[in-house]
Amino acid sequence: MARPIITLTTDYGTGDHLVGVMKGVILKLNPEARIVDITHDVMPFDILDAALVIGQVYNNFPPKTIHVVVVDPGVGSQRRPILVTGDQHYYVAPDNGVLSMVYEREPKVTVRHINAEHYFLNPMSNTFHGRDVFAPVAAWLSKNWQTPSFGDEVTDYVRFSMPKPKVAGNTIKGVVLKVDNFGNLITNLTPEDVPQVVGGGKFKITVGSREIDKLSQTYVHGAPGEVLAVIGSSGFVEIAVNKGHAGKSLGLQRGAEVMVTLG
Repeated sequence: MARPIITLTTDYGTGDHLVGVMKGVILKLNPEARIVDITHDVMPFDILDAALVIGQVYNNFPPKTIHVVVVDPGVGSQRRPILVTGDQHYYVAPDNGVLSMVYEREPKVTVRHINAEHYFLNPMSNTFHGRDVFAPVAAWLSKNWQTPSFGDEVTDYVRFSMPKPKVAGNTIKGVVLKVDNFGNLITNLTPEDVPQVVGGGKFKITVGSREIDKLSQTYVHGAPGEVLAVIGSSGFVEIAVNKGHAGKSLGLQRGAEVMVTLG
């Protein structure tokens, strides 16, 4: 039987001991676990950023992978820890909407409130549930796979709708969801939202003070400094600058409007 895979996505950064402690807890309980860091550089306390990360990543892992997502501004409050069973994967996270993109993309999920406290570390701190709750639960799950033993099923779990493009006549308004590490502006527009753009029809994309009237195949199709529109690997329309930082060049951040005018 293959060794279980546990992924970690947090906003802890790597300058402190926090991630290392979580890994130590997991390996102490299950030395056979394989731990994969997705990222620890989610924007601090940013649930939407974390939702985008795990939503774009989880399906690239083998079946039965356990995804631990800890971006938890409500740690120590009454928010629930949850264990989610999807079509092929498991998720351990706070019940704060951080799995909203997973809920949107998975055809069916079972969500359990983790209330079997014998799986937690004891004593349990009020401020480091990544170590005391989420890491040990993931480790125990990778040993027994008995999801009902962790808690009762719930249906009132927290989820939010990812921002959707708005259509008005021949215009489609989207927003920037994220500025990635290269400065590319990742929008909420997909090829399904703008089939005319992908299919070679006439269009204009207005972002900040710039207009784009063609879809490039890659980031390098254009002169240095040119603003481009591409379909990124995550399946969203991205605004990029060849050999540059689109966010800084355009003076735009998450939430900026991106308008597509057809014809």
